[in-house]
Parts: sequence; C-alpha cells; structure tokens
Amino acid sequence: MLRCHKEEGEPHSPGEHIEHLVRPLSAGLAVPLFALLSAGVAVSGGALGDVFTKPETLGVVLGLVVGKAVGIFGGTWLAARFTKAELNDDLAWPDVFAVASLAGIGFTVSLLIGELAFSEDPLLTDEIKAAVLIGSLIAAVLSGILLKVRNVKYRKLWEDEERDDDLDGIPDVYEQDKPDYHLRMAEIYEKKAAEHRRLAELSAGSSDRGDGPA
Repeated sequence: MLRCHKEEGEPHSPGEHIEHLVRPLSAGLAVPLFALLSAGVAVSGGALGDVFTKPETLGVVLGLVVGKAVGIFGGTWLAARFTKAELNDDLAWPDVFAVASLAGIGFTVSLLIGELAFSEDPLLTDEIKAAVLIGSLIAAVLSGILLKVRNVKYRKLWEDEERDDDLDGIPDVYEQDKPDYHLRMAEIYEKKAAEHRRLAELSAGSSDRGDGPA
C-alpha cells in the first residue's frame, strides 16, 4: 500500500499518491495547529483589536509581510548584481518576489522571539502573538495571490508552447518564421471559412422557407 517505487505503467507510486492526498491536510491544518498549541498561543479579542494601533505590534506585522519579502528579494538581487550568481533562465524577478513573500508565513520562531522579548509585559506579549498571527495570515494571502498570478502566466506560456493548430507534430511557436507553416495555416482557415459560408447559406435558405406562406 505504501510502496514508494513506481512500477511499469504507473504515473505515481502508491506512497506518492497517498502523500499528495494527505499533504493539504497535514501542511494546512496539522502543522499550524501543532505550532500554535506548542507555542501556547492564547489571544483575546482586545489583543487582536490593538494590533494596528501600537508601534510594537505594527512593527511585527510589517516585519513579517514587508520586511521578510523585501529582505529576501533584496538579498537575492544584490547577490545576482554584485557576484557571479545568476538568476535561472526559467525564472523572472516577480517569481522571486512571490516566493520571498512566503517567508512571512513562518510564524513559529516569531512567536518564540516575541514571547522572549516582551516577557515582562504579559498583555503586550499577547498582542505580539496576535500580531504574528495576523502578519502570517496576511503574508499567506498575499503570497497566494502573487503565486496564482505567476501560475496563470506560466500556464499560458505552456499552452502557447504546446499549441499545434496545423497538426504537424511541431508546436506553432517554433514555426513562426517558416513559410510552410503559414501556408498550412492559411489553407486550414480557408477551409474553415468555406465551411462557415456553406452553413450560413444553409441557415439563410432555411429561414427563407420558414418565412414563406403557410
């Protein structure tokens, strides 16, 4: 049942299939709940309401949402700009920023540091915990939107690279500079145009007969 190697004709092993099934539940529910319970997070409605009114809590939110994304993106850009490191040809800088924004979701260490830094003020500690949770939530939503946008772009690129309207087995994107490709496409469109004209004439003839005297 949990065999992890593929046999002939299998796209995925049973172990991989089960992993893909339980991963959303594990990563989206079990791990966050474990982290929250282990960190002893208990926040009140008042703490949540004060997150955007105090400099300490506002700094935590901005640090998670803005600071981590800008820091990772900026560090990557500086490395690519001033060292021999290069960005992979398959990536673009918006991809790097979208992935960098994911860093704000890692709230377990932030909870620990916040609790240690403000241990002398229990009320502020609760507010810091609330700020960490809100910042992580905002970072998760923001990164999800950015990654979704990038995924739409790459899906369109993939569809363009796989399109083969002339059915010659070669994607059209690689034949744009070949005269034979354009001649084949012209022939295909001419056949389609002729078929549409025939259907239009049939429809017009049917309408004329329907409008005649009963």
